[in-house]
Amino acid sequence: MTTNVVFVIDTNQKPLQPCSAAVARKLLLRGKAAMFRRYPAVIILKKEVDSVGKPKIELRIDPGSKYTGFALVDSKDNADFIIWGTELEHRGAAICKELTKRSAIRRSRRNRKTRYRKKRFERRKPEGWLAPSLQHRVDTTLTWVKRICKFVPIMSISVEQVKFDLQKLENSDIQGIEYQQGTLAGYTLREALLEHWGRKCAYCDVENVFLEIEHIYPKSKGGSDKFSNLTLACHKCNINKGNKSIDEFLLSDHKRLEQIKLHQKKTLKDAAAVNATRKKLVTTLQEKTFLNVLVSDGASTKMTRLSSSLAKRHWIDAGCVNTTLIVILKTLQPLQVKCNGHGNKQFVTMDAYGFPRKSYEPKKVRKDWKAGDIIRVTKKDGTMLMGRVKKAAKKLVYIPFGGKEASFSSENAKAIHRSDGYRYSFAAIDSELLQKMAT
Repeated sequence: MTTNVVFVIDTNQKPLQPCSAAVARKLLLRGKAAMFRRYPAVIILKKEVDSVGKPKIELRIDPGSKYTGFALVDSKDNADFIIWGTELEHRGAAICKELTKRSAIRRSRRNRKTRYRKKRFERRKPEGWLAPSLQHRVDTTLTWVKRICKFVPIMSISVEQVKFDLQKLENSDIQGIEYQQGTLAGYTLREALLEHWGRKCAYCDVENVFLEIEHIYPKSKGGSDKFSNLTLACHKCNINKGNKSIDEFLLSDHKRLEQIKLHQKKTLKDAAAVNATRKKLVTTLQEKTFLNVLVSDGASTKMTRLSSSLAKRHWIDAGCVNTTLIVILKTLQPLQVKCNGHGNKQFVTMDAYGFPRKSYEPKKVRKDWKAGDIIRVTKKDGTMLMGRVKKAAKKLVYIPFGGKEASFSSENAKAIHRSDGYRYSFAAIDSELLQKMAT
């Protein structure tokens, strides 16, 4: 039978062995404990516990570009039991987008007739520097490791450290000196595109006209200048496509759309992000947690998952890291955590041209509520609704879970969980996991 565990700390906030939800409910009803935190669920005992014993729980991590999986594993009876899991969704893409937008505003400001400021393009970056969108992945992972260690007695940490061969992913037959030769070896860019696309327009097949280099995925929407994202088009097709996506432009020509997508290679930015952060994550955990950090490879993780007949999930992969034992699930509902950030810290927002917005008044900051707080509202008829605060300005607005947004007053609301930059939810019980457990 699968159960969700609840973390337990004593009155001195010392982490104890987690208990089941049923035991936690009994302690709360008898007044022996109080709710300390909702996400993740933590109760605090009203007495001090003298001895805890040697920690037996291991924290295992499966780092990724978009999602990072965490699993708490209890090893006994020659098997590993995943007693708790979570999936952390990063916001590296959102950070990259905001930095690009800020950079464009900064460059436009330098071109205007304002006071001269010396350019700072030639600054030297410190050793081990990572781009903010990549450093964010390391920082949020470390934040959650520290948070879990505050509530659970952790014995050690195991991390999956994967290295991707980017050229092998693009061309599985590459070998030897071919690693030193790129796509354009022996060609110019235009000649390579002409050879690749048959010296005709990719959209209308016209020949013997001047062909223009065109981005399959528009550069204005984040498309790259990579060879796999470039094609050739006549002037008419290039103008008609503009900055439309390839799916939108060839909506009525599915056959041609499939042919172009066959030439377009899959982006490797996620694999590159994992390669860039894999060493920094391990060294950061070793320096900041003072725990024994073990490293494993992705191949052994996959073998353990397949031998345990488990489905492919981030938190399940985390539970299969650095072990050869059979892994058994004790929970089917991992906590899903999404990084939302703490909002914009600009004093004055700017328009698309980099100028301060006219007639802009900073929002009044309330001390009692802020956006993202989870609250329980008592209505006039006595019914209680739980929801998330949407606006915390002069008029308070919240969105009840499964309902439409409505206003509330401070007198009728009670805080359940204060906003901390993350959004929490529980996934529905996976039918595939249930089926695999039954077999």
